Amino acid sequence: MKNTLAIDIGGTNFSIAVFEGTSLRGKLSHPTDRTAGPKGMLDRIEKMLKVQWRDTAIHGCGVGFGGPVDFAAQKVIASTHVDGWEGFDLAREVQERFGAPVVIDRDSMVGVLGEGYFGAGRGFRPLFYITLSTGIGGGLLTENGLYRGADSFACELGHHTIVPGGPACLCGSNGCLERMCSGLWLERDYGSPAQKLFKDPEFVSRYVIHLAQGIKSCLMFLNPARIIIGGGISQAGDLLFVPLREELARQMTSWWKANVAVVPAALTGESVLWGALALVAEHIYKQNPARLDRLNDAVVPPSLQA
Repeated sequence: MKNTLAIDIGGTNFSIAVFEGTSLRGKLSHPTDRTAGPKGMLDRIEKMLKVQWRDTAIHGCGVGFGGPVDFAAQKVIASTHVDGWEGFDLAREVQERFGAPVVIDRDSMVGVLGEGYFGAGRGFRPLFYITLSTGIGGGLLTENGLYRGADSFACELGHHTIVPGGPACLCGSNGCLERMCSGLWLERDYGSPAQKLFKDPEFVSRYVIHLAQGIKSCLMFLNPARIIIGGGISQAGDLLFVPLREELARQMTSWWKANVAVVPAALTGESVLWGALALVAEHIYKQNPARLDRLNDAVVPPSLQA
């Protein structure tokens, strides 16, 4: 039976989990130290793994990273929220530390795998996943697998402009969806965490106007069977989703008769971890993620890091 290490590296928190076959043995989460850099982050992960799962042999490792990833090269491109990650060879570093083959991808791409195979997206293709957290990202799962685009930059909806001439974003542009709707900027702009802000109906009514603009673009560009929203902000539940659906109904083009299904993630806080398991199954264990019931019989091939 194969043991898989799943890692979710975000701008606010990071999590690790160990799966035995397709069973989650346990999960640990801690706040991200934005001053520690990649090596500091991996030191903490290594310590957590040794303390919690000291005698567990790891056969494969999947990582969801909170920023753009060059999937073909298996390297981090950058992080817009944490310094020190630009061009970092994350896959190789993780492999050297844990002695197992590694595959990495952007966290929103990994999240759509988790929801698509284990959560609210089962049976829905194409499936679009949005993470509303420190930043905002997207992932698209089609009938043929993930759609990453020509250079691994597909679905970066957080940095398309919804308010021309709006406030400056960390990416260098203005009025981005992420600038208007992400947790990082909500706290900076309003001085309160998202959990508190979403208890104010007047705030929510303003917030969903911008969020619906971004989601409308996804609907009209991609016509997905379902949109799933995950990340910390999605945990506001009906306080967010009821007014959001009402606002989408107002904004959608009058002749639009296609599906407009927007639902919360089912794997609360664990979408990326379960997606990392699916990523490993496909790229390391060489199994079809749709047949993860066969994971226990998988044979680990050589690492992607030749």
